[in-house]
Amino acid sequence: MKKAIAATLLALSLMAVMGCATTMPVAATSNPVGKKTGTATEMWILTYPPFASSANGGIANAAKNGGISKISTVDCKVRTYFVVSWVDTIVTGE
Repeated sequence: MKKAIAATLLALSLMAVMGCATTMPVAATSNPVGKKTGTATEMWILTYPPFASSANGGIANAAKNGGISKISTVDCKVRTYFVVSWVDTIVTGE
């Protein structure tokens, strides 16, 4: 019984420090690629945002944070650690 508990605790602690990050394109426009970059981040728990109505990680917020009025590209970066994920929206433009 003690070995099973120890193995379970070891597995849980390893899963807590394991992580994964993926960046993928979302959209592109006909605007030229600019020098400005803006990001907005939102934390999700168990694949659900804590406040479903908040748009803290959206494209508009990322553009505002980067001072961008003409968006060229939109990328999404997802970092996951155990049950917590951070979703970064990355926009480029002028």
